[in-house]
Amino acid sequence: MMRPGRKHGKWRGLKIIAAALAAAVTASAANAEIDGHGPDAWRVTGVAPDDVLNMRMGPGTQYLVIDHLAPDARGLRQITCVPLLIPSIQHRLTEAQRAGLPQRWCLMQTDDFAKAGWVAQRFIMEDTGAAAAPDTRSDAVPAAKTIGDPLIDDAARLVRDLYAAEAASQSRADYPFLAGNAERYFFAGIVPALAGHGGDLLYDAQDFQGRITRIAPDPDQPMFRGMITVNVDFTNFDRPDRAIFRLRADTGQPGSPVRIFRIEHDEWSFPQ
Repeated sequence: MMRPGRKHGKWRGLKIIAAALAAAVTASAANAEIDGHGPDAWRVTGVAPDDVLNMRMGPGTQYLVIDHLAPDARGLRQITCVPLLIPSIQHRLTEAQRAGLPQRWCLMQTDDFAKAGWVAQRFIMEDTGAAAAPDTRSDAVPAAKTIGDPLIDDAARLVRDLYAAEAASQSRADYPFLAGNAERYFFAGIVPALAGHGGDLLYDAQDFQGRITRIAPDPDQPMFRGMITVNVDFTNFDRPDRAIFRLRADTGQPGSPVRIFRIEHDEWSFPQ
């Protein structure tokens, strides 16, 4: 049973969104003067093929989910984003100030005006044309460094292959994090937990604008008691970062191949 007042609260929230959209349309000329110029259309990025992008009543996960966008949604219209980060402000901020900013949220609207809501900015990018441009990031994934140990070198190449497969993926059929494909890279036992994940595990973010600088076995302890460690160094939005991969033989798969069983970032790891 719905509690008293809940329905009215939801509609008040929807009216707030409608009012924000109307105000944004009225002020579009002024916004153009502030921003200078920007993309005419946006698309969803970094969302797994079997997942959706939530649209919320307000800019944050504490707000109610009111709709969603498909992982391949295109032609979206960006109304506004918070916190405000126009070029004249961004250029005055130090790296520390930029790093301390909260996650940006953007109020988005579909081209048919059927849906509107707030989404995390990291899940949208410029839509450059009517057809999706091929993702050539796989060409920029460097070869894995080797140290002369066949087992360790094969583990490093496996991690490199995962990055290349994720970058080159164009459809659900070849997405490396989905069941049926993931066993080539991951322990069979953690494949179910991969649902809804993808680039976030590789880059500590769903979208990636940077480059991978090095894929190599850990120089200090490449193997310890059967566990192989491979480090991936990269920059994302001009910030250096590292993903640490732990691999060992997966006895749950035929032939006990070396597979990834853990990925670590600065403040979190998968599986948790």
